[in-house]
Amino acid sequence: MKLADMQVTQFCDVLASDAPAPGGGSTAALEGALGAALTAMVCGLTTVGKSREKYAEYQEFVLASQKKALDLKARFVDVMDRDTEAFNVVSAAFGMPKATDEEKTARSAAIQKGLEGCTRTPFEMMELAAETLELTAELLGNDSAASDLGVSALSMRAAIQGAWLNVLINIGSLKNKELAEDYRKKGEALLAKALPLADQIYQNVLSQM
Repeated sequence: MKLADMQVTQFCDVLASDAPAPGGGSTAALEGALGAALTAMVCGLTTVGKSREKYAEYQEFVLASQKKALDLKARFVDVMDRDTEAFNVVSAAFGMPKATDEEKTARSAAIQKGLEGCTRTPFEMMELAAETLELTAELLGNDSAASDLGVSALSMRAAIQGAWLNVLINIGSLKNKELAEDYRKKGEALLAKALPLADQIYQNVLSQM
């Protein structure tokens, strides 16, 4: 069963078990999906009732933002399952035979290919989290839903930092040092941009309380 199809209690039970996956990567993706969903919710709340009247001039922008937030949520959910699938590929590679030199070479190549996949998915989460934070920052202003945007920012912070830990643990085992360094530089650049933005959103929300 896909993680996305599980009930909340099922997902938590599997996560709490001794199964190595899902783990921190898929959890980071779920955090991201929840944050994007909150951002979409705030957009929805801004297009109904008195809020629709109050923010009438922004309706086109808010509707476009809602569509984008829903797309980001779906992409987070997709990468949540792909992250666990990538881990399973590496696990299978470690189980390959290694009795001969040929088998050892094939096993090593499979492990490295799997590790690249395990690095790619959390890095994708980082990109999605950064994009969602930018979208969320543009929506500050609906006082009645400020706390929801604050929680979205906190979820995105957890998502991008959690994903970064998963990038780091995998690039440490990559033999392709050029690829590893590329991921490190790009990841650090995303963090340098996203974390201050998450903090800014949170502080702005606090100021509205």
